[in-house]
Amino acid sequence: MRKFFVVCAALLLAVSSAMSQNMLTLKDIADNKFAAERLSAVTPLKDGESYAMISRDGKAVEKYSYKTGKRIGVLFDVDNTVGESIDGFDNYIMSPDETKMLVQTKTKQIYRRSFTATYYIYNIADRKLERLSDGGPQQSPVWSPDGLKVAFVRDNNIYLIKLLYGNSESQVTKDGKPGGIINGVPDWVYEEEFAFNSALAFNADGSMLCWIRFDESKVPMYQLQMYKGMKPEKNEYAEYPGLYSYKYPKAGADNSKVSVMSYDIQSRRTQVLQVPLDADGYIPRIKATADAEKMIVFTMNRHQDKLCLYSVNPRSTVSKLLIEESVRGYVKVEAMENIKVTAGHILLPSDRSGSMQLYLYTMTGQLQRQLTKGTGEVTDVYGYDERTGSVYYQAAGKNATNREVYVTARNGKTTSLTPREGWNSAVFSTGYKYFINTWSDSNTPYEYTICNNAGKKTATLIDNKKLKGTLASYNLSKKEFFSFKTSEGVELNGVMIKPANFDAGKKYPVIMWQYSGPGSQQVVNSWNIGSMGQGALFDEYLAQQGFILVCVDGRGTGGRGADFEKCTYMKLGDLESKDQVETALYLGTLSYVDKENIGIWGWSYGGFNTLMSMSEGRGVFKAGVSVAPPTSWRYYDTVYTERYMRTPNENPSGYGINPIERAGKLHGALLICHGLADDNVHPQNTFEYAEALVQADKDFKMNVYTNRNHNIYGGNTRNHLFRQITQFFTDNLK
Repeated sequence: MRKFFVVCAALLLAVSSAMSQNMLTLKDIADNKFAAERLSAVTPLKDGESYAMISRDGKAVEKYSYKTGKRIGVLFDVDNTVGESIDGFDNYIMSPDETKMLVQTKTKQIYRRSFTATYYIYNIADRKLERLSDGGPQQSPVWSPDGLKVAFVRDNNIYLIKLLYGNSESQVTKDGKPGGIINGVPDWVYEEEFAFNSALAFNADGSMLCWIRFDESKVPMYQLQMYKGMKPEKNEYAEYPGLYSYKYPKAGADNSKVSVMSYDIQSRRTQVLQVPLDADGYIPRIKATADAEKMIVFTMNRHQDKLCLYSVNPRSTVSKLLIEESVRGYVKVEAMENIKVTAGHILLPSDRSGSMQLYLYTMTGQLQRQLTKGTGEVTDVYGYDERTGSVYYQAAGKNATNREVYVTARNGKTTSLTPREGWNSAVFSTGYKYFINTWSDSNTPYEYTICNNAGKKTATLIDNKKLKGTLASYNLSKKEFFSFKTSEGVELNGVMIKPANFDAGKKYPVIMWQYSGPGSQQVVNSWNIGSMGQGALFDEYLAQQGFILVCVDGRGTGGRGADFEKCTYMKLGDLESKDQVETALYLGTLSYVDKENIGIWGWSYGGFNTLMSMSEGRGVFKAGVSVAPPTSWRYYDTVYTERYMRTPNENPSGYGINPIERAGKLHGALLICHGLADDNVHPQNTFEYAEALVQADKDFKMNVYTNRNHNIYGGNTRNHLFRQITQFFTDNLK
């Protein structure tokens, strides 16, 4: 009898414990209820002892000590200004002398990185706030090095503000026009695929202004149909749809013709800089140096396997080749982004040795030495200390799934400054005496600490204790990392999430998520893990419904060297889909996996590879969801597509590897989703693929989202999309 009561008590305790656990909801996940606290707009200040950032309430720009992490001043407060007044702001840009700042308000997004805003000039000493310009919103403003001038773009033209002359405004260019000439900001494809939103820079003494000029007049136009919709409503389309038209070069099409210009502010003379460039070449960056007579201009050939750095005199217009980087396949955009121009050197990342490492050049283009060796792939570059000869960077030193912050001294000695297992990144102080370390792992939200340059923690800024407490009230599973070898002998890394009440004696349906694009990583020991980030909370929700969730990074993904990443060159989708099929076959050998009920899904490139994997030929997937997929690389843009595939004329067999060609081989139930205002992966991809499925007599379901772009959000949209994915797998895998 006593044993009976003990058993009953134990059962009641277990039930009570289960009932006390909260359950994740799609609405909470879609509405970012579990968003981690982050530092916002951190700017290291010149003294090397302090930094600025936006306050937690978003109302001020505050000054903090690197030594203590404590607030030591307020640089700007929306409630304490003289002159103009504003209710709030979105960002700020410090002047080089740190006596002023540009305050960004009323931001309106254009594309992924571009936006217009109404900027104000704020004088820190007297708290005076005044509009930068009365002529309309501005784009991509830049300070002159002396802090006495500001240049910006409006309606494709460049304008100049002189602070010493009562903020007088003059127009530098007058040829800018929609669909024709763009001055000082990139066109759509440059912005999206070369990852920048400003193509405008002063020289070192502020006497010259230089910019990239884009002539997109011959770039083909793409049109998206817009509707009234809801949240927000576009009432101008209440009865008849309208068209949003913009220049978008698809693979093999004409790109913008680019050139580099200079403007002498005193004489008002405009010149074309004599930078050697192929007729169809790219100019993805322009940078100032410490010498007023030298600007650095980056060029690339259309194949993107050769990157050249030129030193150009903005007055004489004469250029000199400094560095020519030529590598197998393509120069990674991340490598180009991470080039650092210091007072006396150029720091160049390159995978010429087979893994991404750092090389040091003089300002005359002479290679001094290779700085890094043997720390795995270098994945971010923080800077080079001219005084000590030390270089600071992030690398996948332990393995592909983790990141550490390293310093390599002049003598080659390398030290990890962040030995804690997980994902580490840094923002260094001016002079590299301190850094703010952002750390997380796959089960722990972000923690922000201050460390000295020996890696010793001196202060904690954010620990996300509240979010950790909230998450602790949910019955979440731990992520389990694993690896396996495919039938081709390729070792792949993966992560698995099991239901919290996992029973090894049962068989579970599996949902695989993946992205699979070149250089990407999903299997990461970071809070950014998951099909939708946020510590994989959407995937945890699916596990809560009784699924096992799995992600595997196949061939072509990053962190494992050039050979592993570039093996998909010229044949995107072939090896990536094979590796997802191999993953499903491997999972099917596990005793607790129901191999007859395995699904796969992904977004963008992941949507493409979902379709490729479901039509690879080995029918391992019972169901799949493809969100916003490219379905033929002929429909995608020049820069991205040709980087990995060259042009359709050069590589017809490679372009023939696509979901449309494979439509007749589709195996399993399919849901395909797309935003009708997707300016990145056009709805054309889904519509043409749907037609191929119809003609192949294949059943499928399709959801379209009115007026939504590639991210498919706004109003209840994201919640609705999550529910469709969940319900589709529930209906087809159980």
